[in-house]
Amino acid sequence: MSQTAHIPSHRKPRRAGRNPLLRTGVAGGVLSTLAVTAAAAPASAEERRTAADTAEMPVIVPDAATGALRAADANRTVATRYETEAARALAAEQAMDRAGELAEKKKAEAERRAAEAAEAERERAARERAARDSRRTSLSAAPAENAAPATSAPAGSGNAATLVNFLRAQVGKAYVLGATGPSAYDCSSLTQAAFRQIGVSLPRTSQPQSTAGTQVSLSNVRPGDILYWGSAGNAYHVAVYIGNGRFIGAQNPSTGVVERDMSYDMPTGAVRVL
Repeated sequence: MSQTAHIPSHRKPRRAGRNPLLRTGVAGGVLSTLAVTAAAAPASAEERRTAADTAEMPVIVPDAATGALRAADANRTVATRYETEAARALAAEQAMDRAGELAEKKKAEAERRAAEAAEAERERAARERAARDSRRTSLSAAPAENAAPATSAPAGSGNAATLVNFLRAQVGKAYVLGATGPSAYDCSSLTQAAFRQIGVSLPRTSQPQSTAGTQVSLSNVRPGDILYWGSAGNAYHVAVYIGNGRFIGAQNPSTGVVERDMSYDMPTGAVRVL
C-alpha cells in the first residue's frame, strides 16, 4: 500500500451532471448573439456601399434639382442677352437705312440745285455770246444788209407777230412726248400749234417740218422761221426763231417750253414757211 493511501483527498468531487449543461447553454447564447449581430450588419462591402449611398440620397437629390434650376436661369439670361443684342443690331441697321435715305435725298437736292445753277450760268453766258456775235455781225455787214436788219419781219409781219405772241404765252408749260397741248407739248406739236394760229398747216413731226418750206442760212433767219437740229428731212428737234438771236421751243422733260439764245444750242439749219 502506498504511503499516502491512507490520506483522504480534500478536493470536492466534480458534478458531472450540471457542468455539461451549463457549458452548452453558454455556448448557445454566444452563438445566438453572433447570429443576430451578423444578420443586422451588411453581409458584404458592396452592400455596405449601397447602404451608404442610400443614406446620402436625400442630400444628393436636392443638390441636383438646385443645379437644374441654376442652369435654367443661366439659359434664360443668355437668351435674354441675345435677344437684347439682336434688337440693338436691328435698331442700328434701321437707323443706318434712314440715314442713307436722308443722305440720298440731300444729294439729289444738291444735284438739282447745282444743275439749275449751271443752267442759269449757261443761259447768261449764251446771252453774252449772242450779244457779242450780234455786234460783230452788225459791224461787218454790208450797208444793204444794214438797211434790212435780221429782226425785221417780211411782208407778213403781222402773222409773225401773232406766231411769236402765241409761243411766248406757252413758255413754262410742260414737255410731254406725244402731247399736243394746250397744257403740254413736245417740240413738233408746239411748232404745229403755233403755225395753226395763223392758218398754216404743218406736218406733225420734226422730220417733215424741217423740209416744209425754203431752206435758209442761220445768218439770214427772221422771226417765224423754223429752226431744226439734225439734217433736213431727218431732224430730231425743232423750234421757232423769234428774233434777236433767240428761239422758243419745247426743249425736254426737265425744262419744258423755254426761250433760249441760239448760241445756247446752235441749230443745224432753218426753213422759212411764211
